[in-house]
Amino acid sequence: MNMEHASARLIDGYARGDTDLVADEVWALESHLEGCRVCRDRLSAAVMAEAPAVAALTDAVWSELEHQLAAAVQAPRRRLRARLSAWTTPAMTPWLAMVLAVTLLALLLDLVEPGPGQVSLVLLLAPVLPVCGVAASWSRGLDPAYELTASTPRAGLQLVLRRTVSVLAVVIPTLLAGGWATGVTGVAAAQWLLPCLAFTSMTLALGGVIGVTRAAVALVAAWAAVVAAPTLATSRTAFALQTDSLPVWGLILALGIGVVIARRGAYTVLGAHR
Repeated sequence: MNMEHASARLIDGYARGDTDLVADEVWALESHLEGCRVCRDRLSAAVMAEAPAVAALTDAVWSELEHQLAAAVQAPRRRLRARLSAWTTPAMTPWLAMVLAVTLLALLLDLVEPGPGQVSLVLLLAPVLPVCGVAASWSRGLDPAYELTASTPRAGLQLVLRRTVSVLAVVIPTLLAGGWATGVTGVAAAQWLLPCLAFTSMTLALGGVIGVTRAAVALVAAWAAVVAAPTLATSRTAFALQTDSLPVWGLILALGIGVVIARRGAYTVLGAHR
């Protein structure tokens, strides 16, 4: 398939239902057909020529349903909801609400009991908060339509990144507002923002191997055991939240992005929904 339109070989083979077509070509064609009217018209003509039985069946079904569809009440257009559904899932809503509630609780505790030398809870929790929303947005157990989602042409890395961006678009502004309210601004904001992005990228990277939900649970547990618990016990900022650790977090972020790109095909299988 070229950059503009599908080849005649691929269109004709798809119309006939050939079984020797490469799976990647079929997925690419189906994705292309969504936005290309020219190729959809070519496919329609190919079905008439290459698979007349299918065309006859389609015409028979359409003639049976046409009068019923004409009499049906047209549902109002919901463009905003349709656009949101391409970026979010219903399962994300309660998890995002939970993440925002935890952020607000940490912010209140920081404002009520700041304490000399005490580590900010917003700073401590910020790196792992988006991970919960990312896990919920791509979880097999939380999305009742996960099989349909995984079988669509756009179900790969593009959909994963869309849902991840929708989570970050909600969480990061909330954390920035909380950081501003508690005085965690300027260079200090990078102490949680960079780990936040690094954890998100590593969740997706590990998610392509063991499943996004399992990766999120493992990373949150590791953060709680290695950083959060010792920090709360000693009231001393761990190295992971100090400015000296920023190059390390930058390296982890780059590594996570590289793994996600290299294994982008892993997100089209149901195993990534675990």
